[in-house]
Amino acid sequence: MEEFLNDVMPNIMDKIPVFYKSIKETLQMLAWSGSISFVLGLILGVVLIVTKKGGVLQNTFVYQILDKVINFFRSIPFIILLAALIPFTRKIMGTAIGVKGAIVPLIVGTVPFFARQIEAALSEINPGLIEAAQSMGSGPIEIIFRVYLKECISGIARATTITAISLIGLTAMAGAVGAGGLGDFAIRFGYQRNQIDVTYVSVIVLVVLVTVIQIIGNIIAKKSAH
Repeated sequence: MEEFLNDVMPNIMDKIPVFYKSIKETLQMLAWSGSISFVLGLILGVVLIVTKKGGVLQNTFVYQILDKVINFFRSIPFIILLAALIPFTRKIMGTAIGVKGAIVPLIVGTVPFFARQIEAALSEINPGLIEAAQSMGSGPIEIIFRVYLKECISGIARATTITAISLIGLTAMAGAVGAGGLGDFAIRFGYQRNQIDVTYVSVIVLVVLVTVIQIIGNIIAKKSAH
């Protein structure tokens, strides 16, 4: 088996420790930035849905400001955002390279996207459920937790899955500016040194990671669907 692998992907076999380290770095970036982005994006998505016109906490000023800020950051290509946030990232994390240096731009690049996904998911709620909750004396906070979040678990699961898959792509892109991970591994060895097997294996690992996330997301969405 080892001889076969040496024949098929010799450059990978020569760099096994680096390869494993790259996978670990990608998972670290995904875990940290994904977790923080989930919390922030969920909060912003809820705020968007409840403050929009007709929402349970309608506030046009808050909605318009938040809407425009999210649109602004979503319009910036991620590779440019990476470069633009370098000074800010250094102040927050103490470095702008490696896994630590990638966390801040990954969060800034992911939160607006996820917030929009959450807003879309919560928009699917039946208005009759909200009216019924209000008629029974439920306040805005109760409606948020007992109606919006409880009834939209399936939609939130789908939004999370889409965002996590998008985030994997961003972590690979972050490798172009020294963030580490499989993106950096593929560029440094696969592209710059023309080691094709490195590129192919990196792609395969990313595809497997995306597939696993998609399967998990589908299972959660299916089990939580009414």
